[in-house]
Amino acid sequence: MDDSAQHVANGFDFSVPAAATSAAPIDTLFFTLLALSAVACFAIVGCIVYFCIKYRRGTAADRRNPPSRNRRIEGLWIGMPLAVFLGVFCWAAVLYARMFAAPPDAIDIFVVGKQWMWKVQHGSGKQEIDALHVPLGVPVRLIMTSQDVIHSFFVPAFRLKQDVLPGQYTALWFEATKSGSYPLECSEYCGTDHARMGGRVVVMPAERYQQWLTAHTAQQVPVERGAALFRNRGCAACHTPTSGLHAPALEHVYGTRVTLADGSTRLADREFLHAAIIDPAHHRLAGYEAVMPSFRGVLSDAEIDAIIDYLAASAQPAQTP
Repeated sequence: MDDSAQHVANGFDFSVPAAATSAAPIDTLFFTLLALSAVACFAIVGCIVYFCIKYRRGTAADRRNPPSRNRRIEGLWIGMPLAVFLGVFCWAAVLYARMFAAPPDAIDIFVVGKQWMWKVQHGSGKQEIDALHVPLGVPVRLIMTSQDVIHSFFVPAFRLKQDVLPGQYTALWFEATKSGSYPLECSEYCGTDHARMGGRVVVMPAERYQQWLTAHTAQQVPVERGAALFRNRGCAACHTPTSGLHAPALEHVYGTRVTLADGSTRLADREFLHAAIIDPAHHRLAGYEAVMPSFRGVLSDAEIDAIIDYLAASAQPAQTP
């Protein structure tokens, strides 16, 4: 039985397992805020009750010459909450910044949100739908984007939640500390089947993860891998005739001459397409806006080459320049 199942095996349990290095610091911050809020709540309610009793009608309390100002009390009333707020803010800001500062040895996994599923691809090319297999005790960096609307990648056991936006790449990291299967959810309303957009994160020992990765990674030829990358990286969402978006279709562009926004023409060969993927703003075709994000650091050179192989294979015979 995995860790997540143990939490419900003996009846209802509203606690959430902590299965990543980020969980304990966030839990500590949360319970500290809860304790501070409780102290403030009881202090204020206590004062209200005390003054209601002391100064209720008919008591012998001295109501003559009530004080109009007490700088000491005013200073404490302003200074103490401000100090607490600044301390908690700095604490939370440090934790937040650490979420995006991945260790240099972190492995990259790409995640694409789409109505209504999570599409995952590992560095080896292995793909998953609504599942994310990760190694135990190894830092993992997630590079995420959305293919349609705003989603939110949420793993309660890792205390990990990040909005996933169309046309924008977001990266954050985690390191799992307990083996097991943990719920993966979308916590941003994204349409009719939002409630069904879920999956699981499977944490396994590093050796088993490598065995799983090797056993399930298909040996794809470059064109097949390029086709998969073209779909899973969101290229097909914009650059196909049926996408419905005002973006150039790329199925038959390889080997043809294209007109750029500055009026010049270029041959859409391997060099040009590679540069256009890395720096689309400076290789924009005439008649199209500069809305495509750069894939620099998101796609490796090998992945870009595979996509270009796919575009070359799907194109009509190249025209003579």
